[in-house]
Amino acid sequence: MIELSWRGRVAVLTLDRPDKHNALTAELCERIRTAVASAAQARALVLTGNGRSFCSGADLDEVHTAGFRDELYRMLHAVTAAPVPVVAAVHGAAIGAGTQLAIAADLRVVSPAARFAVPTARIGLAVDPWTIRRLALLAGHGAARRMLLACDPIDADAALACGLADRPGDLDDALDWAAGMADLAPLTVGYTKRVLGEVFEPGLAGDVATELDAAFEACWASGDFAEGRLSRAEKRPPVFRGR
Repeated sequence: MIELSWRGRVAVLTLDRPDKHNALTAELCERIRTAVASAAQARALVLTGNGRSFCSGADLDEVHTAGFRDELYRMLHAVTAAPVPVVAAVHGAAIGAGTQLAIAADLRVVSPAARFAVPTARIGLAVDPWTIRRLALLAGHGAARRMLLACDPIDADAALACGLADRPGDLDDALDWAAGMADLAPLTVGYTKRVLGEVFEPGLAGDVATELDAAFEACWASGDFAEGRLSRAEKRPPVFRGR
């Protein structure tokens, strides 16, 4: 389900479910988290996917199961907390949890076919406050609002224009960029990454965090969430009622 290889001092973590467009399961999330930890001696890490997609999101056969959401967020935060630069090489669709994985990385290299989207409102799901804030910090509030409130996708050109993506290119370009980072002073890079995280993504104030977490949980416990699941099983458009 994943491959961990090395290019010099750069670890390359490849999602390997091409038949499922690298859709995330709880097991795959756990394996990614473990692989990130096992690459602790790397000077840089590149994330990519086999096949046509970077990551098509959560496997919809698992997204409603107990434990998937916890494994997803443990994995995302492990990627973000990696002490070395993490580069996502996005060569195709990065949808839902695929966009979350891409923004958990520090930097993104995109091919012309790259596409980002967070269409949770179409199926009655919700992403956590961390995802919304990080997406807005990277892509800007306008792009984040379009992606989250209107479920509009962002293609490679738009991602580069708004700052969601950092460079155009393919996997080789991402590897070359990461190799350059691997030559930099690791203590300086690790310190700088930590400061960027602490300054721009500090923990939310207690009351705000509590209220937002409650609203997030309410989405997952709602009738609309159940309707999204039922409509998929019945192969029909969902009818959401806001409760």
